[in-house]
Amino acid sequence: MGNVVSLVRVNSPAEGIKHSISEALDLIDFKPADAVKSVVIKPNMCYYWDATTGYTTDPRIVAGIIDYVREKCGDVDIKVAEADASAMRTKYAFKVLGYEKLAKEKDVELFNLSEDVLVEKTVHVNRREISFKVPQLLLKADLFVNVPKLKIMRATKITCAMKNIFGCIGFPRKIVYHKYLDEAIVGINEILHPHLTIVDGLVGLGRFPVKLDLIMASNDVFSVDWVASQIMGYRPSTVGFLKLAVKEKVGDPDGIVTVGQNPREFASVFPKEGFVVSKYLWGIQFWLLNAYRKVTGDVVPPILEEA
Repeated sequence: MGNVVSLVRVNSPAEGIKHSISEALDLIDFKPADAVKSVVIKPNMCYYWDATTGYTTDPRIVAGIIDYVREKCGDVDIKVAEADASAMRTKYAFKVLGYEKLAKEKDVELFNLSEDVLVEKTVHVNRREISFKVPQLLLKADLFVNVPKLKIMRATKITCAMKNIFGCIGFPRKIVYHKYLDEAIVGINEILHPHLTIVDGLVGLGRFPVKLDLIMASNDVFSVDWVASQIMGYRPSTVGFLKLAVKEKVGDPDGIVTVGQNPREFASVFPKEGFVVSKYLWGIQFWLLNAYRKVTGDVVPPILEEA
């Protein structure tokens, strides 16, 4: 069997998230290594929008993963980690998005990857040399769990598992990679290899957010994105970084198997993107954010910094 991607519907988010995570991991036959002592969980905190908007990873998913890890691995060191970005400061995101509360409740550490020891790594993708500053923590973790969102992104069509690894880059101004974003996404995924990806699909974000109550799981980030792109209404071969990943042998679509729920069940209700409308709505949204920045002095999204 090739790379397996499980899809599980959460019947009751208030009570069933941990159960659904366990079910999703059982379906891919995931078993943590016996010697696990350090665990890093990397959610997606692209900005300060609450999880109900579909933009950021729901802390309840991370809580369920923490409970699962402790049940399987015992009293191990667990860190919930995120890196600063052009449009977001991790210390504020942890507070605004509910992760400080989660850390206290679950007795785990919050960790800013941009403040870690950063290791210089260079790769060649599509005949381009790309250098990254990679947090040492992610290179040494016994169990590295990638917890992305299921959402569209105008620049890349989809953003999910592989794009969330791009968010691990320790250098905050990731905007420098946007001129060759597909290559950068593939490049960082040549370096960082999470042991496990668990997708927060409680709310999916297309042209508007929709309640999906979906959890996906796999050992392979590329396979997750291949299936996720189909749910979001795209042929995977038309997604630039997935096509490039195949060319660079970072991913292989042959033999991808889905288990659990049928992806078509979620694809049928996912709000497919209309880019003309999206461009107009994003324009309004970024205008409001720019006004916010001028009033508060806060950071702004990369698209504004490019203007």
